[in-house]
Amino acid sequence: MYQRTVLIVEDELLIRTLLADTLADEGYDVVEAANVLEAVAILGQRKIDAVVTDVDMPGGLSGIDLARMISSTHMNVPVIIASGRHRLTKDELPGEAVFIPKPYGLDVIATMVGQMTAGAGRQLAG
Repeated sequence: MYQRTVLIVEDELLIRTLLADTLADEGYDVVEAANVLEAVAILGQRKIDAVVTDVDMPGGLSGIDLARMISSTHMNVPVIIASGRHRLTKDELPGEAVFIPKPYGLDVIATMVGQMTAGAGRQLAG
């Protein structure tokens, strides 16, 4: 059976850990990155089925920058962009990315990831 992999890109350790634990409990393989450069390295090394990223990140690159890169190089990877400071409209989101404001319920993120990755791995099974 195919285990879907989710990349969490969040510089706040507590938020990243809580989200990672929640998604792992839901059966996902979870990979964590504390900034965009770490996330890009992971995307180059592993198959990722979904990304959850914060907007504000250290290092000069934002979660929106990451989502733009994903929408051009990994078009089939859904991205959830979260922020407590920004409110993004659909027109401001790259590709098919979706926005969720912080604070969010961990169950809401788990449901969104489940819906976005529902077809992941089917092409491998056939």
